[in-house]
Amino acid sequence: MAAATACGPGRPAGPAPDLGGETTRGDATLNAFGFPAPKLTNEERRLFERGDSLFTRNWVTAPASTDARDGLGPTFNAQSCSSCHLRDGRGAPPDPAGEAARLGLLARLSVTGADPVTGGPVPDPNYGGQLQDRAVLGVEPEGALEIDYETIEGAYGDGSAYELVAPTYRVVNPAFGPLAPDVMIGPRLAPQIVGMGLLEAIPAEDILAAADPDDADGDGISGRANMVWDARAGETALGRFGWKANVATVEQQTAGAFHGDIGITSGLHPDQNCPPPQTACSQAPGGGRPELPDTRLGTVTLYTKTLAVPAMRGGDDADVRAGWELFEQIGCTSCHTPTHRTGDADIAALARQTIHPYTDLLLHDMGEALADGRPDFAASGREWRTPPLWGLGLIEVVNGARFLLHDGRARTLEEAILWHGGEGEPAREAFRLLPADDRRKLVAFLEAL
Repeated sequence: MAAATACGPGRPAGPAPDLGGETTRGDATLNAFGFPAPKLTNEERRLFERGDSLFTRNWVTAPASTDARDGLGPTFNAQSCSSCHLRDGRGAPPDPAGEAARLGLLARLSVTGADPVTGGPVPDPNYGGQLQDRAVLGVEPEGALEIDYETIEGAYGDGSAYELVAPTYRVVNPAFGPLAPDVMIGPRLAPQIVGMGLLEAIPAEDILAAADPDDADGDGISGRANMVWDARAGETALGRFGWKANVATVEQQTAGAFHGDIGITSGLHPDQNCPPPQTACSQAPGGGRPELPDTRLGTVTLYTKTLAVPAMRGGDDADVRAGWELFEQIGCTSCHTPTHRTGDADIAALARQTIHPYTDLLLHDMGEALADGRPDFAASGREWRTPPLWGLGLIEVVNGARFLLHDGRARTLEEAILWHGGEGEPAREAFRLLPADDRRKLVAFLEAL
Protein backbone atom coordinates (compact mmCIF):
# COMPACT_ATOMS: atom_id res chain seq x y z
CA MET A 1 0.00 0.00 0.00
CA ALA A 2 1.18 3.54 -0.66
CA ALA A 3 2.36 5.48 2.35
CA ALA A 4 -0.33 6.75 4.68
CA THR A 5 0.60 10.31 3.73
CA ALA A 6 -0.02 9.80 0.02
CA CYS A 7 -3.47 11.38 0.22
CA GLY A 8 -2.53 14.35 2.35
CA PRO A 9 0.08 16.91 3.32
CA GLY A 10 1.95 14.62 5.67
CA ARG A 11 1.89 13.43 9.26
CA PRO A 12 0.90 16.19 11.70
CA ALA A 13 3.10 16.89 14.70
CA GLY A 14 0.35 15.77 17.06
CA PRO A 15 -3.37 15.04 17.22
CA ALA A 16 -5.01 17.80 15.18
CA PRO A 17 -8.05 19.39 16.87
CA ASP A 18 -9.46 20.83 13.63
CA LEU A 19 -10.55 17.47 12.21
CA GLY A 20 -12.67 19.16 9.55
CA GLY A 21 -10.23 21.94 8.74
CA GLU A 22 -11.97 25.31 8.70
CA THR A 23 -15.37 23.57 8.78
CA THR A 24 -14.72 22.27 12.32
CA ARG A 25 -17.11 23.23 15.13
CA GLY A 26 -16.03 23.10 18.76
CA ASP A 27 -19.18 21.61 20.24
CA ALA A 28 -19.37 18.39 22.25
CA THR A 29 -23.02 18.48 23.33
CA LEU A 30 -26.05 16.39 22.44
CA ASN A 31 -26.29 18.33 19.15
CA ALA A 32 -22.60 18.00 18.23
CA PHE A 33 -23.34 16.45 14.81
CA GLY A 34 -26.06 18.93 13.82
CA PHE A 35 -24.31 22.26 13.23
CA PRO A 36 -23.65 23.88 9.83
CA ALA A 37 -20.06 24.25 8.71
CA PRO A 38 -18.64 27.71 9.37
CA LYS A 39 -18.14 30.12 6.47
CA LEU A 40 -21.23 29.13 4.51
CA THR A 41 -22.76 31.98 2.54
CA ASN A 42 -26.06 33.49 3.66
CA GLU A 43 -27.83 31.62 0.85
CA GLU A 44 -26.14 28.34 1.81
CA ARG A 45 -27.20 28.86 5.45
CA ARG A 46 -30.78 29.41 4.30
CA LEU A 47 -30.69 26.22 2.23
CA PHE A 48 -29.08 24.37 5.16
CA GLU A 49 -32.05 25.24 7.38
CA ARG A 50 -34.51 24.15 4.71
CA GLY A 51 -32.59 20.93 4.26
CA ASP A 52 -32.65 20.37 8.01
CA SER A 53 -36.45 20.61 7.91
CA LEU A 54 -36.68 18.08 5.08
CA PHE A 55 -34.29 15.79 6.93
CA THR A 56 -36.16 15.79 10.23
CA ARG A 57 -39.88 16.03 9.43
CA ASN A 58 -41.99 12.93 8.83
CA TRP A 59 -43.40 12.04 5.43
CA VAL A 60 -47.07 11.04 5.29
CA THR A 61 -49.22 8.77 3.14
CA ALA A 62 -50.50 10.19 -0.16
CA PRO A 63 -52.81 11.87 -0.90
CA ALA A 64 -52.62 14.46 1.89
CA SER A 65 -53.09 18.17 2.38
CA THR A 66 -49.33 18.48 2.99
CA ASP A 67 -48.54 17.75 -0.65
CA ALA A 68 -44.88 18.68 -0.20
CA ARG A 69 -44.53 15.85 2.34
CA ASP A 70 -46.79 13.11 1.03
CA GLY A 71 -45.77 9.96 -0.78
CA LEU A 72 -44.51 7.83 2.09
CA GLY A 73 -43.90 4.23 1.03
CA PRO A 74 -45.92 2.34 -0.05
CA THR A 75 -43.41 0.12 1.76
CA PHE A 76 -40.70 1.67 3.90
CA ASN A 77 -38.38 1.36 6.90
CA ALA A 78 -38.63 4.88 8.35
CA GLN A 79 -40.76 8.01 8.02
CA SER A 80 -37.91 10.52 8.01
CA CYS A 81 -34.16 10.68 7.58
CA SER A 82 -33.73 11.53 11.25
CA SER A 83 -35.69 8.43 12.28
CA CYS A 84 -32.50 6.46 11.63
CA HIS A 85 -29.95 9.30 11.88
CA LEU A 86 -31.13 10.63 15.25
CA ARG A 87 -29.60 14.10 15.72
CA ASP A 88 -27.56 13.37 12.55
CA GLY A 89 -25.94 10.45 14.35
CA ARG A 90 -26.13 6.68 14.22
CA GLY A 91 -28.95 4.20 14.10
CA ALA A 92 -29.33 1.24 16.42
CA PRO A 93 -29.95 -2.48 15.97
CA PRO A 94 -33.14 -3.95 17.47
CA ASP A 95 -33.15 -4.30 21.24
CA PRO A 96 -32.50 -8.00 21.99
CA ALA A 97 -34.78 -7.75 25.04
CA GLY A 98 -37.53 -6.07 23.03
CA GLU A 99 -37.75 -3.30 25.60
CA ALA A 100 -37.13 -0.35 23.27
CA ALA A 101 -38.17 0.50 19.72
CA ARG A 102 -35.10 1.29 17.61
CA LEU A 103 -34.58 2.33 14.02
CA GLY A 104 -31.48 2.39 11.92
CA LEU A 105 -30.63 -1.20 10.98
CA LEU A 106 -31.85 -2.43 7.60
CA ALA A 107 -31.25 -5.46 5.41
CA ARG A 108 -29.91 -5.23 1.87
CA LEU A 109 -30.99 -8.13 -0.34
CA SER A 110 -29.41 -9.45 -3.52
CA VAL A 111 -28.95 -12.63 -5.49
CA THR A 112 -26.07 -14.08 -7.46
CA GLY A 113 -24.80 -12.02 -10.37
CA ALA A 114 -24.42 -8.38 -11.35
CA ASP A 115 -26.69 -5.92 -13.10
CA PRO A 116 -25.73 -5.90 -16.82
CA VAL A 117 -25.91 -2.08 -17.06
CA THR A 118 -24.65 -0.77 -13.73
CA GLY A 119 -22.58 -3.71 -12.52
CA GLY A 120 -24.31 -3.47 -9.13
CA PRO A 121 -26.11 -6.13 -7.09
CA VAL A 122 -29.17 -7.92 -8.50
CA PRO A 123 -32.20 -7.54 -6.20
CA ASP A 124 -34.35 -10.39 -4.92
CA PRO A 125 -37.15 -10.89 -7.50
CA ASN A 126 -39.97 -10.73 -4.92
CA TYR A 127 -38.55 -8.34 -2.34
CA GLY A 128 -36.21 -6.01 -4.19
CA GLY A 129 -32.89 -4.72 -2.93
CA GLN A 130 -33.93 -3.87 0.63
CA LEU A 131 -36.32 -5.53 3.05
CA GLN A 132 -39.21 -3.17 3.90
CA ASP A 133 -40.62 -3.97 7.33
CA ARG A 134 -43.33 -1.27 7.34
CA ALA A 135 -46.06 -0.22 4.91
CA VAL A 136 -48.89 2.27 4.47
CA LEU A 137 -52.52 1.30 5.17
CA GLY A 138 -53.74 -1.31 2.69
CA VAL A 139 -50.24 -2.52 1.77
CA GLU A 140 -48.53 -5.45 3.46
CA PRO A 141 -45.00 -5.09 4.87
CA GLU A 142 -42.51 -7.42 3.21
CA GLY A 143 -41.31 -9.13 6.38
CA ALA A 144 -39.08 -8.58 9.39
CA LEU A 145 -35.41 -8.98 10.19
CA GLU A 146 -34.64 -11.05 13.26
CA ILE A 147 -31.28 -11.41 14.95
CA ASP A 148 -29.82 -14.15 17.12
CA TYR A 149 -26.70 -13.45 19.17
CA GLU A 150 -23.90 -15.80 20.19
CA THR A 151 -21.39 -14.85 22.85
CA ILE A 152 -17.72 -15.25 21.95
CA GLU A 153 -15.22 -15.22 24.81
CA GLY A 154 -11.63 -14.15 24.52
CA ALA A 155 -8.72 -12.79 26.52
CA TYR A 156 -6.16 -10.02 26.19
CA GLY A 157 -2.48 -10.82 26.36
CA ASP A 158 -2.44 -10.03 30.06
CA GLY A 159 -5.14 -12.63 30.73
CA SER A 160 -8.06 -10.25 31.31
CA ALA A 161 -11.24 -11.50 29.65
CA TYR A 162 -13.53 -9.91 27.08
CA GLU A 163 -16.77 -10.92 25.37
CA LEU A 164 -18.01 -10.24 21.84
CA VAL A 165 -21.54 -10.83 20.56
CA ALA A 166 -21.86 -12.36 17.08
CA PRO A 167 -25.18 -11.75 15.30
CA THR A 168 -26.94 -14.09 12.86
CA TYR A 169 -29.65 -12.60 10.64
CA ARG A 170 -32.79 -14.07 9.12
CA VAL A 171 -35.95 -12.78 7.46
CA VAL A 172 -39.17 -13.89 9.15
CA ASN A 173 -42.81 -13.67 8.03
CA PRO A 174 -42.05 -13.01 4.35
CA ALA A 175 -45.33 -11.78 2.86
CA PHE A 176 -44.73 -12.59 -0.81
CA GLY A 177 -43.41 -16.13 -0.79
CA PRO A 178 -39.93 -17.36 0.03
CA LEU A 179 -36.89 -15.29 -0.70
CA ALA A 180 -34.71 -16.51 -3.56
CA PRO A 181 -32.70 -19.64 -2.69
CA ASP A 182 -29.45 -17.76 -3.31
CA VAL A 183 -30.48 -14.58 -1.52
CA MET A 184 -27.74 -12.75 0.37
CA ILE A 185 -28.65 -10.58 3.36
CA GLY A 186 -26.46 -7.60 4.20
CA PRO A 187 -27.26 -5.79 7.46
CA ARG A 188 -26.50 -2.06 7.40
CA LEU A 189 -26.57 0.38 10.30
CA ALA A 190 -27.11 4.09 9.67
CA PRO A 191 -23.82 5.93 10.45
CA GLN A 192 -23.26 9.48 11.68
CA ILE A 193 -23.19 11.81 8.68
CA VAL A 194 -20.81 14.67 9.51
CA GLY A 195 -18.16 15.71 7.01
CA MET A 196 -19.61 14.00 3.95
CA GLY A 197 -19.04 16.98 1.68
CA LEU A 198 -15.40 17.06 2.68
CA LEU A 199 -14.97 13.38 1.81
CA GLU A 200 -16.58 14.03 -1.58
CA ALA A 201 -14.11 16.87 -2.19
CA ILE A 202 -10.98 14.72 -1.77
CA PRO A 203 -9.59 14.39 -5.32
CA ALA A 204 -10.25 10.93 -6.75
CA GLU A 205 -6.67 10.65 -7.94
CA ASP A 206 -5.41 11.01 -4.37
CA ILE A 207 -7.63 8.19 -3.15
CA LEU A 208 -6.64 5.97 -6.07
CA ALA A 209 -2.94 6.73 -5.52
CA ALA A 210 -3.14 5.10 -2.08
CA ALA A 211 -4.71 1.89 -3.40
CA ASP A 212 -2.57 -1.25 -3.55
CA PRO A 213 -4.96 -3.98 -4.75
CA ASP A 214 -2.21 -6.56 -5.28
CA ASP A 215 -0.24 -5.66 -2.11
CA ALA A 216 2.77 -4.79 -4.24
CA ASP A 217 4.71 -3.56 -1.21
CA GLY A 218 4.04 -6.74 0.77
CA ASP A 219 2.76 -5.03 3.90
CA GLY A 220 -0.39 -7.15 4.06
CA ILE A 221 -2.69 -4.19 3.33
CA SER A 222 -4.47 -4.32 -0.03
CA GLY A 223 -6.70 -1.27 -0.19
CA ARG A 224 -8.93 -1.40 -3.26
CA ALA A 225 -11.15 1.23 -4.85
CA ASN A 226 -14.78 0.34 -5.47
CA MET A 227 -15.76 1.57 -8.92
CA VAL A 228 -19.54 2.03 -8.96
CA TRP A 229 -22.33 3.33 -11.16
CA ASP A 230 -22.81 7.12 -11.13
CA ALA A 231 -26.47 7.45 -12.10
CA ARG A 232 -26.25 11.22 -12.60
CA ALA A 233 -23.26 11.00 -14.92
CA GLY A 234 -24.34 7.71 -16.54
CA GLU A 235 -20.89 6.19 -16.11
CA THR A 236 -18.63 4.38 -13.66
CA ALA A 237 -17.03 6.46 -10.90
CA LEU A 238 -15.10 6.07 -7.66
CA GLY A 239 -17.27 4.89 -4.78
CA ARG A 240 -16.82 6.81 -1.52
CA PHE A 241 -19.99 6.38 0.57
CA GLY A 242 -21.81 3.48 2.17
CA TRP A 243 -20.31 0.65 4.20
CA LYS A 244 -18.87 -0.89 1.03
CA ALA A 245 -18.12 2.40 -0.77
CA ASN A 246 -20.92 1.52 -3.18
CA VAL A 247 -22.13 5.10 -3.82
CA ALA A 248 -20.23 7.79 -5.71
CA THR A 249 -21.71 11.07 -4.44
CA VAL A 250 -23.56 12.59 -1.50
CA GLU A 251 -26.50 13.37 -3.78
CA GLN A 252 -26.86 9.73 -4.79
CA GLN A 253 -26.45 8.54 -1.21
CA THR A 254 -29.25 10.94 -0.21
CA ALA A 255 -31.57 9.97 -3.08
CA GLY A 256 -30.94 6.27 -2.47
CA ALA A 257 -31.84 6.61 1.20
CA PHE A 258 -35.05 8.49 0.39
CA HIS A 259 -36.03 5.75 -2.05
CA GLY A 260 -34.91 2.67 -0.15
CA ASP A 261 -35.67 3.76 3.41
CA ILE A 262 -38.71 6.04 3.09
CA GLY A 263 -40.16 5.07 -0.31
CA ILE A 264 -39.78 8.56 -1.81
CA THR A 265 -39.13 8.81 -5.54
CA SER A 266 -36.78 11.34 -7.16
CA GLY A 267 -35.25 12.02 -10.54
CA LEU A 268 -32.55 9.46 -9.73
CA HIS A 269 -35.11 6.87 -8.54
CA PRO A 270 -38.32 7.68 -10.44
CA ASP A 271 -40.20 4.42 -9.85
CA GLN A 272 -41.87 3.16 -6.71
CA ASN A 273 -40.09 0.32 -4.95
CA CYS A 274 -42.72 -2.34 -5.75
CA PRO A 275 -41.40 -5.71 -7.03
CA PRO A 276 -43.80 -7.59 -9.40
CA PRO A 277 -45.66 -9.76 -6.81
CA GLN A 278 -46.53 -6.70 -4.70
CA THR A 279 -49.67 -5.54 -6.52
CA ALA A 280 -51.17 -3.52 -3.65
CA CYS A 281 -47.90 -1.63 -3.45
CA SER A 282 -47.87 -0.82 -7.16
CA GLN A 283 -51.51 0.32 -7.05
CA ALA A 284 -51.12 2.62 -4.03
CA PRO A 285 -51.35 6.37 -4.74
CA GLY A 286 -48.12 8.35 -4.86
CA GLY A 287 -47.25 11.89 -3.93
CA GLY A 288 -46.25 13.12 -7.38
CA ARG A 289 -43.73 12.23 -10.04
CA PRO A 290 -41.24 12.59 -8.57
CA GLU A 291 -42.16 12.97 -4.92
CA LEU A 292 -38.84 14.69 -4.21
CA PRO A 293 -38.03 17.13 -7.05
CA ASP A 294 -34.40 17.90 -7.85
CA THR A 295 -34.60 21.29 -6.12
CA ARG A 296 -35.55 19.72 -2.79
CA LEU A 297 -33.15 16.81 -3.28
CA GLY A 298 -30.43 19.42 -3.78
CA THR A 299 -31.43 21.18 -0.57
CA VAL A 300 -31.14 18.01 1.52
CA THR A 301 -27.90 17.15 -0.25
CA LEU A 302 -26.43 20.53 0.69
CA TYR A 303 -27.52 19.94 4.28
CA THR A 304 -25.78 16.56 4.49
CA LYS A 305 -22.68 17.92 2.73
CA THR A 306 -22.23 20.81 5.12
CA LEU A 307 -22.82 19.28 8.54
CA ALA A 308 -19.78 20.41 10.50
CA VAL A 309 -17.20 18.03 11.90
CA PRO A 310 -16.84 18.32 15.70
CA ALA A 311 -13.42 19.33 16.97
CA MET A 312 -11.13 16.85 18.67
CA ARG A 313 -11.09 17.22 22.44
CA GLY A 314 -8.13 16.91 24.80
CA GLY A 315 -5.47 16.73 22.13
CA ASP A 316 -2.87 18.07 24.57
CA ASP A 317 -3.65 15.43 27.19
CA ALA A 318 -0.65 13.15 27.74
CA ASP A 319 -2.72 9.96 27.49
CA VAL A 320 -4.41 11.10 24.29
CA ARG A 321 -1.07 11.95 22.69
CA ALA A 322 0.35 8.60 23.78
CA GLY A 323 -2.70 6.84 22.33
CA TRP A 324 -2.26 8.74 19.08
CA GLU A 325 1.32 7.44 18.84
CA LEU A 326 0.19 3.89 19.63
CA PHE A 327 -2.54 4.11 16.98
CA GLU A 328 0.17 4.55 14.38
CA GLN A 329 2.68 2.17 15.93
CA ILE A 330 0.36 -0.85 15.86
CA GLY A 331 -0.64 -0.23 12.24
CA CYS A 332 -4.08 1.38 12.44
CA THR A 333 -3.08 4.25 10.14
CA SER A 334 -2.39 1.79 7.31
CA CYS A 335 -6.12 2.02 6.59
CA HIS A 336 -7.33 4.85 8.84
CA THR A 337 -5.30 7.48 6.98
CA PRO A 338 -5.19 10.51 9.29
CA THR A 339 -4.86 13.42 6.87
CA HIS A 340 -6.23 14.43 3.48
CA ARG A 341 -6.50 17.64 1.49
CA THR A 342 -9.71 18.55 -0.32
CA GLY A 343 -9.62 19.99 -3.81
CA ASP A 344 -12.19 22.11 -5.59
CA ALA A 345 -15.77 21.87 -4.34
CA ASP A 346 -19.15 23.26 -5.37
CA ILE A 347 -19.41 24.72 -1.84
CA ALA A 348 -16.49 27.08 -1.31
CA ALA A 349 -16.24 26.40 2.45
CA LEU A 350 -15.33 22.77 1.71
CA ALA A 351 -12.60 23.49 -0.83
CA ARG A 352 -8.85 23.24 -0.22
CA GLN A 353 -9.15 22.15 3.41
CA THR A 354 -6.64 20.06 5.36
CA ILE A 355 -8.82 17.50 7.14
CA HIS A 356 -8.27 14.55 9.48
CA PRO A 357 -11.02 11.95 8.88
CA TYR A 358 -8.88 8.84 9.60
CA THR A 359 -9.98 6.91 6.51
CA ASP A 360 -8.57 6.02 3.12
CA LEU A 361 -12.08 5.45 1.63
CA LEU A 362 -10.80 2.16 0.23
CA LEU A 363 -12.03 -1.41 0.58
CA HIS A 364 -10.24 -3.87 2.84
CA ASP A 365 -10.75 -7.56 3.51
CA MET A 366 -11.79 -7.62 7.16
CA GLY A 367 -11.95 -11.39 7.55
CA GLU A 368 -14.66 -14.01 7.73
CA ALA A 369 -16.04 -13.01 11.13
CA LEU A 370 -17.23 -9.65 9.76
CA ALA A 371 -18.16 -10.90 6.29
CA ASP A 372 -21.76 -10.66 5.12
CA GLY A 373 -21.02 -12.72 2.00
CA ARG A 374 -22.74 -10.12 -0.20
CA PRO A 375 -20.75 -8.55 -3.08
CA ASP A 376 -21.51 -4.93 -4.01
CA PHE A 377 -19.98 -3.73 -7.30
CA ALA A 378 -16.25 -4.54 -6.90
CA ALA A 379 -16.52 -5.14 -3.15
CA SER A 380 -16.45 -8.76 -2.10
CA GLY A 381 -18.49 -10.21 0.73
CA ARG A 382 -15.49 -9.83 3.06
CA GLU A 383 -14.54 -6.27 2.13
CA TRP A 384 -15.60 -3.04 3.82
CA ARG A 385 -14.76 0.61 3.32
CA THR A 386 -12.55 2.08 6.05
CA PRO A 387 -15.04 4.19 8.03
CA PRO A 388 -14.06 7.74 9.02
CA LEU A 389 -13.33 8.07 12.73
CA TRP A 390 -14.09 11.77 13.24
CA GLY A 391 -16.88 12.17 15.77
CA LEU A 392 -16.27 8.65 17.12
CA GLY A 393 -15.97 9.73 20.73
CA LEU A 394 -19.21 11.73 20.60
CA ILE A 395 -21.51 8.94 19.39
CA GLU A 396 -22.58 8.01 22.90
CA VAL A 397 -23.14 11.68 23.78
CA VAL A 398 -25.36 12.22 20.74
CA ASN A 399 -27.15 8.87 20.58
CA GLY A 400 -27.02 7.56 24.13
CA ALA A 401 -25.15 4.36 23.31
CA ARG A 402 -22.49 2.97 21.01
CA PHE A 403 -23.37 0.55 18.23
CA LEU A 404 -20.26 0.28 16.08
CA LEU A 405 -19.26 -1.46 12.84
CA HIS A 406 -21.57 -2.04 9.88
CA ASP A 407 -24.32 -3.74 11.89
CA GLY A 408 -23.85 -2.26 15.36
CA ARG A 409 -22.54 -5.47 16.93
CA ALA A 410 -19.66 -3.74 18.74
CA ARG A 411 -20.81 -2.08 21.96
CA THR A 412 -17.47 -0.48 22.81
CA LEU A 413 -14.41 0.84 21.01
CA GLU A 414 -12.43 -2.14 22.28
CA GLU A 415 -14.96 -4.56 20.79
CA ALA A 416 -14.82 -2.79 17.43
CA ILE A 417 -11.06 -3.27 17.33
CA LEU A 418 -11.28 -6.90 18.45
CA TRP A 419 -13.64 -7.72 15.56
CA HIS A 420 -10.96 -6.73 13.01
CA GLY A 421 -9.77 -9.67 10.93
CA GLY A 422 -8.20 -10.19 7.53
CA GLU A 423 -6.02 -7.19 6.74
CA GLY A 424 -6.88 -5.76 10.15
CA GLU A 425 -5.77 -8.83 12.10
CA PRO A 426 -2.15 -7.71 12.75
CA ALA A 427 -3.34 -4.39 14.22
CA ARG A 428 -6.01 -6.19 16.24
CA GLU A 429 -3.50 -8.64 17.69
CA ALA A 430 -1.08 -5.83 18.45
CA PHE A 431 -3.87 -4.07 20.38
CA ARG A 432 -4.93 -7.28 22.14
CA LEU A 433 -1.36 -7.87 23.33
CA LEU A 434 -0.74 -4.32 24.57
CA PRO A 435 -0.44 -3.78 28.31
CA ALA A 436 -3.73 -2.66 29.82
CA ASP A 437 -2.50 0.90 30.36
CA ASP A 438 -1.50 1.24 26.70
CA ARG A 439 -4.89 -0.10 25.60
CA ARG A 440 -6.48 2.53 27.82
CA LYS A 441 -4.38 5.27 26.21
CA LEU A 442 -5.23 4.18 22.67
CA VAL A 443 -8.94 4.17 23.54
CA ALA A 444 -8.53 7.61 25.14
CA PHE A 445 -7.26 8.88 21.77
CA LEU A 446 -10.27 7.38 19.96
CA GLU A 447 -12.59 8.89 22.57
CA ALA A 448 -11.07 12.30 21.82
CA LEU A 449 -11.92 12.14 18.09
